[in-house]
Amino acid sequence: MSENKTNINWFPGHMVKAKKEIKENLKLVDTVIEIIDARIPISSRNPDFDELIGIKPRVIGLNKFDLADPKVNKMWIEYYKKQNIPAVLINSISGAGINELLTLARDAVKEKIEKSNEKGIVGRSVRVAVMGIPNAGKSSFINKVAKRNVANVGNKPGVTRTKQWIRTSLGIELMDTPGILWPKFETEEIGLNLAFTGAIKYEILDNEELSLKLIQKLRDTYKKEFCERYKLEDIDENSELEILEIIGNKRGCKVSGGEIDYTKVANLIIDEFRKGVIGNISLERPVQG
Repeated sequence: MSENKTNINWFPGHMVKAKKEIKENLKLVDTVIEIIDARIPISSRNPDFDELIGIKPRVIGLNKFDLADPKVNKMWIEYYKKQNIPAVLINSISGAGINELLTLARDAVKEKIEKSNEKGIVGRSVRVAVMGIPNAGKSSFINKVAKRNVANVGNKPGVTRTKQWIRTSLGIELMDTPGILWPKFETEEIGLNLAFTGAIKYEILDNEELSLKLIQKLRDTYKKEFCERYKLEDIDENSELEILEIIGNKRGCKVSGGEIDYTKVANLIIDEFRKGVIGNISLERPVQG
């Protein structure tokens, strides 16, 4: 096993069709809820969404906030506040923060509702498109709101079912949209962050190489939590590969003959990061302006 430079390229053909579908569907809504991963708010935002959404009001749900660093979560909320974009910390599985997010979505078109009332159109539902990249938690969010499985969780990027409106108790109708990535990641770091969190699946990037990149990232940013989890001592002089082997030895990740099972230990580290077992970790922080 060697430490190689990561090369990530991801843009299935069906994403082009999905992007056109989203553009057409956005004509039918009043506002947008954008679901992003609280651990990687930059990497989990499709830059194409800005052009697609245009001037429509939007609110942001920072999903999986319970897996992220609480201090950094507060920084992101403040960051979006300065951008005049309402943002809420949510958990699409437990439901935490979801009602607040829906209320903000309704408040975003308050003036439009008031004008409708003045024209005698009372009780009109607010129509909201839910957008997000694969694995950000968009489908789980919709299912939680609907209180039933109406959106496919973990489905292939860019794939969605027949358009449907999901009614809520707050006078809001939600519309699901396909989860899409974009043609070219601006930096290798963005691609890696998406791979670390599972937005890019295994067939796109080798897990053993990915684990080395993750070890490097965690050693640089959350060394204390990383070392505590795997009972490591001074690792400053060790390469990422050596650290992987140390963890493999400690966890008994070996094949017959006593050699390290690199695939097993790599999967272990990645899986524990994604589940928050290593700790509450945020891979991105807002740029201080």
